[in-house]
Amino acid sequence: MIIYEDTVEEFSNDVRLNRISDILADTLREKHISGGSDSEINSWNNSLHFMKDVLDTPSVPRDCRVAVEYNIPQTSKRVDFMILGSDASDTDHVVIIELKQWSKVKKVNDVFKHSVMSDLRKHEPVAHPSYQAYTYKSLIMNYGGMDDKNPDSINPCAYLHNMSEDYREVLEDDIYSEWTSEAPVFLKKDVLKLQAFISKYITAKSSDDKLLYKLDYGKIKPSKSLQDSIDSMLCGNKEFNMIDEQAVAYDFIMNAIQNAQTDNKKHVLIIEGGPGTGKSVLAVNVLADSIRKLGLNASYITKNSAPRNCYQALLAKGNSKKMVDLKLAFRSPHSLPFIPENGIDVGIYDEAHRMQKKPYMYKGEDMLQDAIKASKVAVFFVDEDQKVTVNDCYSADLIRKYAKESGAVLDTETNFVLESQFRCNGSDGYIAFLDDALEMKPTANKTIDQKDFDFRVYDTADSMREALRVFNEARNKARMCAGYCYDWNVKNKRGEWDIVIENFRAKWNLENDNVFAINPDSFEQVGCIHTVQGMEFDYVGVIIGKDLVYRDGHVCTDKSAISKDDRTSKIKTCKNEALADHLIRNTYKVLLTRGQKGCFVYCEDKALRDYLKEKII
Repeated sequence: MIIYEDTVEEFSNDVRLNRISDILADTLREKHISGGSDSEINSWNNSLHFMKDVLDTPSVPRDCRVAVEYNIPQTSKRVDFMILGSDASDTDHVVIIELKQWSKVKKVNDVFKHSVMSDLRKHEPVAHPSYQAYTYKSLIMNYGGMDDKNPDSINPCAYLHNMSEDYREVLEDDIYSEWTSEAPVFLKKDVLKLQAFISKYITAKSSDDKLLYKLDYGKIKPSKSLQDSIDSMLCGNKEFNMIDEQAVAYDFIMNAIQNAQTDNKKHVLIIEGGPGTGKSVLAVNVLADSIRKLGLNASYITKNSAPRNCYQALLAKGNSKKMVDLKLAFRSPHSLPFIPENGIDVGIYDEAHRMQKKPYMYKGEDMLQDAIKASKVAVFFVDEDQKVTVNDCYSADLIRKYAKESGAVLDTETNFVLESQFRCNGSDGYIAFLDDALEMKPTANKTIDQKDFDFRVYDTADSMREALRVFNEARNKARMCAGYCYDWNVKNKRGEWDIVIENFRAKWNLENDNVFAINPDSFEQVGCIHTVQGMEFDYVGVIIGKDLVYRDGHVCTDKSAISKDDRTSKIKTCKNEALADHLIRNTYKVLLTRGQKGCFVYCEDKALRDYLKEKII
């Protein structure tokens, strides 16, 4: 959706007469799009005056068209400024300009290849403007209704009109070369260079009168390049191979997708399965084949960012530009309110039990209703025993209820259940053992045989970490994680350690580490539930805090032991004691089932340590 579009001539008049910000704000309100804050209005008044001056040159025809605040389809992302026209050979072009009011900038370090620190966001890294502009090009090419356009027809750049020459060396550092080569940076004194960049691609108005219409209303479907990338990325990636009933569930889903293309009805499928039953592997295969084989607009959508980021990284195999291509294939449910009805051909909702009705900053009214509305086919993967916060509210029954209310076809009238265990050394007995040991439900598995699964209990957190380190050295597939008990001191600048237990010192996973599960530098940090849920390792080390203890012959929970910094789970302030108890147990079951080959445990409560040790045979 384009908030403002007109000729260069009329845009210049609107800016010169100081009415451009009013037009933009009024249009946002009319179209019920969030925005138009005082700070955003100030940025329009500032940056758009600079753009008017840039376009005030004979080399840019006055009848070319500009677009301001283009809302990329199916996202909340808005492109600051675009100029549309044709070059000397009558080829249509779009020039994307990312506008920044920054005056100062500095590098984070040599690892942060996509991020910088700016004077307007002093406390956290932000995307490098060239990277930002390049991602907008990628999103538009892959999903912006311009499937007949050559990638060279979209030309991104960044204009930092307040920044002096002193900071060019930072912005054009070699670590950002992949992005600056695709989207050059123009600073305060680069007006002539920016004019030349625009004139290279635009010398006349567009020969295609429908160019803006295609950009704004074109059919949303994956580009051929994205289909090819998904195909090459999935091939030979053994992390995503399906076996057993995963393949049967896949057939159910693909049959529903095929039917939806001809019967003009919504379809909903519900796939249930406990930890390690292959829900995510199935989800990624459905995503890939919907795009590469059927040419459909499909998205993998999950509340937890960790699986999204890690699957992107695993599929892209180190190719940064392919990572950008995958951005709309892996997305947050916070994008759902921006998607029109049936705007997604196939919506794949992993960890659907973690979806929430109206979480903080969510622009819709009901996340589940929005998911069904947005998707022509909606596939929900559910495990209600993996709800870990008070606001995790959706169940298979509620999904079925909403689906029927929407008139959708329920292709799995009774839920399809994945049962085979691919994690925990394939040991269904270990899952049953945890249910019994954590007193979640009684089972016959009162003990755990280490021949079936490498389960160990350590007397110190430090000795657990050192044992885990040995296994991590082989394949970088061992990680530590913990419950909600420990304060986020480093993040809140209260100290250099978050978790201190006798001689053990550690930090929570780094705030800007989006791929903790596969980052080779992450072993020394400790992941929380939101970092590791949906992920798996060869070996996992679990620190059980004082919210889970053993008293009078029973495993008990104590929500008062949860950190004051935990704003996400809301367990500490939950007045429903039974719910709080259930969520604490769920949290530890999730953490204790992240390992494929082994799980090492340290409990702060000695009685709980002794209780678990007695169960190992």
